[in-house]
Amino acid sequence: MIYARTVHQYDAVLLSRYSLHHKEETAENPYLCSDECDASNPDLAHPPQLMQDRERNGLITYWQTVTWGRHPEPLLANITMSWNKSLELTDDIQITFEYGRPTIMVLDKSMDHGHSWQPFQFYADDCQDAFNMQPKRVRDLSPTNLTRVICTEQYSRWVGSKNDKNVKFEVRERFALFAGPRLQNMDNLYTRMESMKGLRDFFTFTNLRMRLLRPALGGTYVQRDNLLKYFYAISNIEVPARCKCNLHASQCLLTEGNLQCQCEHNTTGQDCQKCKKGFKAKSWKAGSYLPAPTGTPNTCTYLLHALFLKQQIYLCMKVTPTEAKCFCDFATIKCLRLFFSSFAPSSLRF
Repeated sequence: MIYARTVHQYDAVLLSRYSLHHKEETAENPYLCSDECDASNPDLAHPPQLMQDRERNGLITYWQTVTWGRHPEPLLANITMSWNKSLELTDDIQITFEYGRPTIMVLDKSMDHGHSWQPFQFYADDCQDAFNMQPKRVRDLSPTNLTRVICTEQYSRWVGSKNDKNVKFEVRERFALFAGPRLQNMDNLYTRMESMKGLRDFFTFTNLRMRLLRPALGGTYVQRDNLLKYFYAISNIEVPARCKCNLHASQCLLTEGNLQCQCEHNTTGQDCQKCKKGFKAKSWKAGSYLPAPTGTPNTCTYLLHALFLKQQIYLCMKVTPTEAKCFCDFATIKCLRLFFSSFAPSSLRF
């Protein structure tokens, strides 16, 4: 399992000074700013690397945007995560916010390395007002509409507790619709992965993007005389995922800075998404989970390329005495010369 947590790109403006209103917490956590934060000063900055660092001595470090000094203009921030590889979610995505969760947010995904995007889930304290969508939870879904994109109010409303920091994209709860509440019937999930169109692709991505559209308001209206209290701050992002290898690899390794499936079954490519040279391109299929528990590899079949075979025959006959004959092995796509034709099985005789 791969926990991909690195943030490679962000669009939030960090090149200005801003203040924090939580001065009373600085005594217990020196990583908080006492009077001001300055993105140009390493000691006072809150760069995006702090979303994926290891917390030292239990002290929280976090990335932070500028405050909402330009209200009523929207305070917008994009966080884009790139892996340069197709991945499949295996557990819940979890984003930990400090000083309040956004009241409006969108989680997007891309399956083509950021060339196109589609919403994964909408988040708002009022889904109808923000996105013209009825609020729903994953528990409201059924096996027939599990891949439906929903808007949830579960993680956006003000609850007044410092412990409610997390925003989730629920994967386990979706798996449980097929595998049971404790995920004990995984064979049923794998069967649905095969039979339900779009289910595999729903959990597949190459990039993720968070669009932060409105910060936490503290359960009230915007206080225009205290706009420094409104900002976004993220201390941690967890994306539990594994390499997507189309069930043609048992290993995925970091090679020259990129994740690469160690392809089997005569397949090749970063995701084992095609047949090797010399094998029928049209014979490629993703591996199958069925029949459980071993599945089916769907190995690529050999390609008998006419031109290549003619070349092999020509080379064979060019050096073959008159009393010998050429025989072509279709398994290795090679032609051999034998002095006695009876030595060659009839299945290999060209």
